[in-house]
Amino acid sequence: MDGRASVLIIDDDPSHLRIYGWIITQAGYEALPALVRSDGIDYPEARVDVVVLDYRLTGKLTAVEAAEATRARYPNAPIILLSDVYDLPADIAPHVQAFVRKGEPAKLVATLAEFAKLAIEPDGAA
Repeated sequence: MDGRASVLIIDDDPSHLRIYGWIITQAGYEALPALVRSDGIDYPEARVDVVVLDYRLTGKLTAVEAAEATRARYPNAPIILLSDVYDLPADIAPHVQAFVRKGEPAKLVATLAEFAKLAIEPDGAA
């Protein structure tokens, strides 16, 4: 491990994966894009410390189903919901640890910093 937290980005829009991947990389994290397809999620073969999940997915898979599948695959990775809705939707609330509105990259980076620190230093030691 190189000390950088790895951040899995789950979205059904390749351009959003690129944009948020760039933001996350610029903040010093390893960005791992995972495209949501009609039949599932293209998960990378990598360690995942934190997950960023888009709420509005097109196709068969809902955000709740994506969160459940991601939790099963990465049980210790906190999930940050990223969406253009104003409040945290009730259906996804039990599955995520934080909510950030799209268009707030500084808040996303700050939220990642909070959860990535816990992933890298789980006991709080520096």
